[in-house]
Amino acid sequence: MYAIIEQGGKQFKVSQGDVINIELTEVAPDAKTIELNKVLFVSDGEQVKIGTPYLEGAKVIASFKVSAADAVVKGPKVIAMTFRRRKNSAKKIGHRQKYLQVTIDSIEA
Repeated sequence: MYAIIEQGGKQFKVSQGDVINIELTEVAPDAKTIELNKVLFVSDGEQVKIGTPYLEGAKVIASFKVSAADAVVKGPKVIAMTFRRRKNSAKKIGHRQKYLQVTIDSIEA
């Protein structure tokens, strides 16, 4: 069984046991699970359910391996460089996005 969910403007294909990095959201520090309600598609191999745009009553339950505060991981560093051929006109800017790392526990449709 797998589902396609939307979280943080991105879509993820998930099944039970998958570990994914989602956008950093407000979660209580002592929370054990997070509920993802924006389910677009669910398939169990035989039956397919497609939402318009989301499925009513469908949800994906995900949990943190460690506490919610420690589940924050850093993504790859992105470097932007602007350059003009003038003296002292090169600018280097770096950015590193933070994500929440979650494990998919169950898909309810």
